[in-house]
Amino acid sequence: MAEYSVIDDRAEFEKAAATLAKGTGPVAVDVERASGFRYSQRAYLVQVYRRDAGVFLFDPPAIGDFTALQAAIGEAEWVFHAASQDLPSLRELDLVPARIFDTELASRLLGSDGFGLAAVVEHALGITLAKAHSAADWSTRPLPDPWLEYAALDVLHLVDVRDVLTAELEAAGKTEIAAQEFEATLTRPPKPPREEPWRRLSGLHKVRGARQLAVARELWTERERYAEEVDVSPGRLVPDRSLLAALLAAPRSKQELAGLKEFNGRASRTQLDRWWGAIERGRTTDDLPRERVPSDALPPPRAWADRNPEADLRLKAARPVVEAIAEGLHMPTENLLTPEHLRRVAWQPPAELTADAVGAALVELGARPWQVAHTAQKIVDAFVEGPQTAVEGFPTAS
Repeated sequence: MAEYSVIDDRAEFEKAAATLAKGTGPVAVDVERASGFRYSQRAYLVQVYRRDAGVFLFDPPAIGDFTALQAAIGEAEWVFHAASQDLPSLRELDLVPARIFDTELASRLLGSDGFGLAAVVEHALGITLAKAHSAADWSTRPLPDPWLEYAALDVLHLVDVRDVLTAELEAAGKTEIAAQEFEATLTRPPKPPREEPWRRLSGLHKVRGARQLAVARELWTERERYAEEVDVSPGRLVPDRSLLAALLAAPRSKQELAGLKEFNGRASRTQLDRWWGAIERGRTTDDLPRERVPSDALPPPRAWADRNPEADLRLKAARPVVEAIAEGLHMPTENLLTPEHLRRVAWQPPAELTADAVGAALVELGARPWQVAHTAQKIVDAFVEGPQTAVEGFPTAS
């Protein structure tokens, strides 16, 4: 077993960056966070591999400034597995790729049997990875040796996998498709913050009345404030179910709250004044939240027959068509076209049902040109003529 160590020293970091700059070819990159343990989604370990340089494991909190690593990689291609998970954390470190290759996404486009890293490495290289620490607390210091080996394996084989998948994409005629998907992943803007994030509280639908919703808001906000202060995942301090139990029990005093057995978690009793203060603020505030919040979310498809029968028929006609096209292209349906995009154009199609109009609507929703080329006309045919006619005669990829 190879021995790995974490670089947390500025001089060692600069030396490693210089070594990586002299390496050859693409650079494999991965990030480990401490989701479920820490408040933030910051990176607690960045793993980098390059041929003729080797594997390096960097400690972001200790290093801080990653300018030297960005400069060392330069315009080289960055290779990820599931890039969308790692790019936000890397951007916080000002590590921004010029271009990427995503082995998970490539495997989806190729219709592989499995998309996890272990499955993809085994398919491409015949190497079996022992994966055991994906849910570990990567903010732990020092990191145990088995965790370091696990982290190194996340990047050690990625460049070789990339080469195999590149050849498979070319053989399948999907090189341009992959290029468009990689670019879309790299340039996709972050989701805007929720206007009222406290409404994500699990079980909130059980809470009735604006006053109780105000209490829910104050409890959730206070938990967020404290979680950020101590850098601990909010759910580890007081789980959602505990906040909900306190809401529904409507305790009349701090002592009654303390005696509520369902109100538990590592900070439920030690921070009792904090939670009771939040409850009192919610009960006395003049700033009452809306009980119903307008939303542009579509109804669930099972409700369409009653809510919008014509849209229901359009979706039922088009969905099997899109599924058939995906099967012909040997890829998951959701990679051919995001299901929400199809639902949107079925619910409210363009005034003029043409391939150009439907294609423009899909592009507006975020579809890529290759997706539009494969689906727009068939969706129009399905909307107008029904599924059987639309399926007939569409080309398939080998």
